[in-house]
Amino acid sequence: MRHCNDIRQPAAIMKRRPIRTIALAAFALAAIGCSAKAQNAAACKLSPLGAAKVAAVLDGGTLMLDDGRELRLAGVEVAAASRDALQALAGDRPLRLERLGPEQDRYGRLVAYAFPGDAPQSLQASLLEQGRARVSARIGAKPCADALLTLERAARAARRGLWADPNFAPLQAENLTQLQAERGRFALVEGKVLSVRESGATIYVNYGRRWTRDFTVIILKRQQRTFAAAGVEPKQLEGHRIRVRGWIEQRGGPIITAEAPEQIELIE
Repeated sequence: MRHCNDIRQPAAIMKRRPIRTIALAAFALAAIGCSAKAQNAAACKLSPLGAAKVAAVLDGGTLMLDDGRELRLAGVEVAAASRDALQALAGDRPLRLERLGPEQDRYGRLVAYAFPGDAPQSLQASLLEQGRARVSARIGAKPCADALLTLERAARAARRGLWADPNFAPLQAENLTQLQAERGRFALVEGKVLSVRESGATIYVNYGRRWTRDFTVIILKRQQRTFAAAGVEPKQLEGHRIRVRGWIEQRGGPIITAEAPEQIELIE
């Protein structure tokens, strides 16, 4: 049996010129088939959680279910203006629930991806597509993060929904006044990495020369292999423009702690 990692041109191509076109076509179809298999293997895989029905929309990312449980939509950060969009998408429709990671958050709320009726697209994907949500800091699996980030990028490029509001545009790393004003809030920050340094158990991705003032992304050294395996090698970020998402804190200068590789995007 020929495997996807062992596709070779048939020997007949070398020996029998008249069938070269047919052989090449067969080779191309085999390659396409293997590519599709590779994509399916890397698909976002969720675990079923059962069905539920919406009783009320509490805010742009939270639903009250008819069995009394509170459902927080996994994988997205929303704004107050997102509530109407979620109401239109979910209403009082039945939902199919699937999870990635813990079933509940620290407040006891159910955390899941919700699919209305028989729709193949989740409420999260629809909100991102409409520009009514941003991808959260930690998704839990790269294929799932990639799928959500693709939708967010398209909405941002088209300036749909929240992205038409300058207040939701990615912040610039050199604008320290604005970063400090957003302390304690979820944000996207982008700029050029000046240096990457290690100290003890921490990796510092520096956007400026003075850590007591400039913006920094912090990564725990024990997570370096996880980042590298996802194609985000911290030490190779120096000199590149990157976008990071997360909650802005203040430690000397403003920082975001990156706990998962999906928080960092190369934007060059």
